[in-house]
Amino acid sequence: MTINKTQENGKITLALDGRLDTTTSPRLQDVLIPALNETTQVELDFTKLAYVSSAGLRVLLIGQKTAKAKNASMTVSGVSEEIMEVFDMTGFSDILEII
Repeated sequence: MTINKTQENGKITLALDGRLDTTTSPRLQDVLIPALNETTQVELDFTKLAYVSSAGLRVLLIGQKTAKAKNASMTVSGVSEEIMEVFDMTGFSDILEII
């Protein structure tokens, strides 16, 4: 998985490309938490993300809790139908702010 980080007008966008799984989720956590410490707006762009495992969901939950504790916003965009099904089945569609 690759993570492309861009920053514009105080918002950090992390564009993910590939699979968010046991192998790659630590990398996302290593980028996401510092991003939430840098700004109050972080967007995760899932347009090119093909798969999310339970390990990936765990990192998203950590990110959401971190954002909430800092009064920051963490949004998820470009969610495919397959990943949205995972979010719906696990209840993450109620936890995450999906745009």
